[in-house]
Amino acid sequence: MMATVRLAFSPAPVHVRTARLVGVAVARRAGVAEELLDEVRLAIGEACARAVALHRQYGVFAPVQVVMSDEDSYTVRVIDRAPIEAGLGIPSIPPDELANESLSDDELTTGVGFALLAGFVDDLQVRPVEEGVGTEVRMAWPTHAA
Repeated sequence: MMATVRLAFSPAPVHVRTARLVGVAVARRAGVAEELLDEVRLAIGEACARAVALHRQYGVFAPVQVVMSDEDSYTVRVIDRAPIEAGLGIPSIPPDELANESLSDDELTTGVGFALLAGFVDDLQVRPVEEGVGTEVRMAWPTHAA
């Protein structure tokens, strides 16, 4: 039976840590190998930080959505609602520092591109959610059951 966990959180940096913690717990339960859990944690943190930064930069108050599923592999989808042309960078701030509410928008939007995120996950896809608004970052890892 496939399990799905859905999170929606306001675009505040402090919530990125919660998304990471939930993501790793779900990954462990889904059967992701222990040696991949750090990569899962970092990738979820980067993808969520990217979404939060875009929401803050463009004044989007809609929640960031995270959907985790263990159908054939452990899949995490992070969905933002920022203008699509904006969704090109990922903040280079370590995820642990994202809980610091004093970070400026400029610090949050300092990007190093999707190369950093691609370094954490082999199965990475980025696609628009709908015409002109929103991006989905989809990441997947193998599980013991797969």
